Amino acid sequence: MPELPEVETTRRGLVPHLVGRRVRGAVVRNPNLRWPVPADLSRRLAGEEVRDIRRRGKYLLIDFKRGHLLVHLGMSGRLSLVADDTPALRHDHVDVELEGHQVLRLTDPRRFGAMLWLPAPAEEHVLLAGLGLEPLELAFTGEVLRDRARGRRIAVKQFLMNGRIVVGVGNIYASEALWRAKIHPLRSVSRISLAAWIRLAAAVRETLEHALSAGGTTLRDFAAADGRPGRYQKRFSVYGREGKPCPRCATKIRAIRQGQRSTFFCPRCQR
Repeated sequence: MPELPEVETTRRGLVPHLVGRRVRGAVVRNPNLRWPVPADLSRRLAGEEVRDIRRRGKYLLIDFKRGHLLVHLGMSGRLSLVADDTPALRHDHVDVELEGHQVLRLTDPRRFGAMLWLPAPAEEHVLLAGLGLEPLELAFTGEVLRDRARGRRIAVKQFLMNGRIVVGVGNIYASEALWRAKIHPLRSVSRISLAAWIRLAAAVRETLEHALSAGGTTLRDFAAADGRPGRYQKRFSVYGREGKPCPRCATKIRAIRQGQRSTFFCPRCQR
């Protein structure tokens, strides 16, 4: 599932090609995504100029004068820029037609993604209003994490993956960040010291920045706007490495189930 690094990689790849260009219209081949694609999307977009492309959590916001196009990549989606005469394949559900004979194409095999039109201000929409901290911003600190954890008794990995607390830290990056911070994924947030919270905030940021530098992670479907897959999966320290040696202490990596997801950790390094 595309997480923060994959969505941010997509955003950065699109910005130089979309900002300042006008939209001719849209072609909706299959509106039945996670939420229905608006029937009047082509009319709303026609003649609009792309002002900016932003990210909030795992959502992309393409800003126009009269509103915003919200895109979510779901479990398997991707956005790509292709020539407008490129034949659409089975899972190519929406084309946003751009001036200059190109289209922004939404491909989503599992159809858990979304493409919606939002009036301004977009941040007040129900999908965005309750989102948590952005882990790449300066406000993401150990002190803030400690404050958000007060009164809770959940495991720290589940805390990190709660989008109303922290956005964009999915299963892979939570496991990797906790290894980097030397914190056991099952440890209760009520038993984490301020020093450990500070380590964890830094570890989350470093993990995400390293993933961004590698173009994100591709395990199945993800590809950037130019079609290139991510490479961060080649740098995993613990994720998917059950039984292999920890890069730090050579102890065998273990795997457990947490919240229906696999968690990978070093039983020696992480306490």
